[in-house]
Amino acid sequence: MSSDLNNKIESLYGIGKHYLPKLHKLGIFNIKDLLYHFPHRYENFGEIKEIKDLCPGEKSTIHGKIINVKNTRTPRKRMQITEALISDGKSVLKAIWFNQPFLRNTLWAGINVSLSGRVGMDYDTFSMSNPAYEIIPKDLEESEENIPHIQTGGLIPMYPETEGLTSRWLRIRIKSVLHLSDDIKEFIPDEILERQGLISISEALQQVHFPTDKENKNRARHRLAFEELFLMQLHFKKQRQQWQKNGARSIPFDQPAIKNFVDNLSFKLTGAQKKATWQILQDIEKDVPMNRLMEGDVGSGKTVVAAIGMFEIINAGFQTALMAPTEVLAEQHYNTLVTLIPSIPILLLTGSCQKISGKSKVKSQKSKRRNKEISRKEAITLIKSGKVKIVIGTHAIIQKDVEFKDLAMAIVDEQHRFGVQQRAALQKNVLKIKDKTPSIIPHLLTMTATPIPRTLALSAYGDLDISILDEMPKGRQKIITKVVAPGDRLKAYEFISSEIKKGYQAFVICPLIEESDTLEVRSVTEEYEKLSKKIFKNFRIEMLHGKMKSREKEEIMQKFKNREIDILVSTSVIEVGIDVPNATVILIEGSDRFGLAQLHQFRGRVGRSDRQSYCFLFTDSTARTTAQRLKALVGSANGFELAQKDLEIRGPGEFLGSRQSGLPDLAMASLTDVETIQLAREEAEKIVSKINKFPALKNKLEQFKSEIHFE
Repeated sequence: MSSDLNNKIESLYGIGKHYLPKLHKLGIFNIKDLLYHFPHRYENFGEIKEIKDLCPGEKSTIHGKIINVKNTRTPRKRMQITEALISDGKSVLKAIWFNQPFLRNTLWAGINVSLSGRVGMDYDTFSMSNPAYEIIPKDLEESEENIPHIQTGGLIPMYPETEGLTSRWLRIRIKSVLHLSDDIKEFIPDEILERQGLISISEALQQVHFPTDKENKNRARHRLAFEELFLMQLHFKKQRQQWQKNGARSIPFDQPAIKNFVDNLSFKLTGAQKKATWQILQDIEKDVPMNRLMEGDVGSGKTVVAAIGMFEIINAGFQTALMAPTEVLAEQHYNTLVTLIPSIPILLLTGSCQKISGKSKVKSQKSKRRNKEISRKEAITLIKSGKVKIVIGTHAIIQKDVEFKDLAMAIVDEQHRFGVQQRAALQKNVLKIKDKTPSIIPHLLTMTATPIPRTLALSAYGDLDISILDEMPKGRQKIITKVVAPGDRLKAYEFISSEIKKGYQAFVICPLIEESDTLEVRSVTEEYEKLSKKIFKNFRIEMLHGKMKSREKEEIMQKFKNREIDILVSTSVIEVGIDVPNATVILIEGSDRFGLAQLHQFRGRVGRSDRQSYCFLFTDSTARTTAQRLKALVGSANGFELAQKDLEIRGPGEFLGSRQSGLPDLAMASLTDVETIQLAREEAEKIVSKINKFPALKNKLEQFKSEIHFE
């Protein structure tokens, strides 16, 4: 009965109040959740061997009869040991368990057992320490091939565990409900099962938990991974269809105006910038809303591409808005766009600042720009009236009291990668943007400076069109990156001094604002005091961190940009948003405390001119993974290449962030499987328009959306 699958987990025999919170911690609330708690790896104990054929060091399985069993206690460590001698009729093996005296109540002389573990030697006798075991029922003792192993022999599933819930415990419970897999209705249409050579859901569940061999285990995992990727892609296809049901402003391509804009830039666009620009201009010509992700490395020129799209919008007489996650980044975009599009007023609106750009009215200062601070009320009036065509800000620009007259494009620049839930929320916010044309919505362009490997982008952002900026502007030199050993710290300081004496500037990045007793990392305040009073006392040093007031941060950054500061000691607040071409060195304290993508963002604060720049990574960590990650950073100049290495080191779950992505474990594990992703996308494309003909699939998709919390 399928209803049994929805029974609460406590309805199972032997699960009381003690186990309930532990199961809930693993996300297991009902019997179906238990069935879908998949192994993350398998122990391979191989075929059953005779004791005489065992080989020390190998993992093996034996069958035999217990000759005797006893508990003893070691005199020094007061450790309890359970010892058993097992005979298969030809040879004897010694099994030893530590601190499990209760086994004496389960294992006794005369019963037949199956044992699996790594083989050792105890003098001239084969032995196993802490082997997995199971008792062979009397009615199966004479028929070894029919013994239903769940703890020993062959491939034994190892599950995600929590304290007090072992894989052994989980195997017993899952085995007891596995027969209910027959009640799970197949939802993948027969035509897809046949085309893709997929096994049924019932067989997949049985083989993923207790595979008869490696091939069946792989077939089961492939089927389950495919279904998750398929449902994910189907969701994205439907979401895309829904998004494109909305109308959007069709902005005709004004070739002369765009050509004039590009010709007047002080630099030449890269091939990647030209391609992305053309994709965006083509999108906004359509009367369905654009939904595009533009991803590019630090310094690859995303803002310029966005500015060309914005220019096309305002040239057609409509409004455009750019949202940034922080005030620092919003201010940076404002300053950049004021330079790129000097001909019209640009409004900055954040939680603590409102200002508008414009030409000076003083004749002698015709060429100069002025930034006029205004009240929030004035800013809102200017937006509502349509008198201001470009609005830059934080999420303050999508608050309830902000209304646009005719917003045609919204651009979102995300400081970090964003997950499906965050993106869905963002799209809903864009849909709710108030203007005087409720029947249409703005085109949406999202930018990220965190390069995402293409396989992840195709999977996790399946409803988006993707533009990739994988070229750097000409003349940029590769940043020399070095991991600095503790003993070479002074040499690094001397090098920074030499760069400053040449007229250049430097960043010093620290993980924390204040001293911490729990984390042995240098704080900004501590580092600032040390550097300003001891190491670089002859240079101009300032401190910057997120707890400062917005105006104070802005003043310090402007002074640094104007070369009034030699060294800026900062937290990760400078990860994005500061463009100082004269800075040639960045020193990162506690580099093991930051993610690879974040370190790459920091490194991108230098190397923004044709001068040779340097990145020094300081760490006291001796962990192997730290060395592996920092080595990847040193060897990768390209963010996409680095992202691929990061993906290989951490895996897709860690890379995307499971909480952000909201994706199930098996789909996560398959995000590097290009072939399966492509097959799932193709099948979703074929069936999305006729999904109503497959009610089981339609219901499963709704259930999937609910469970994964896409919305």
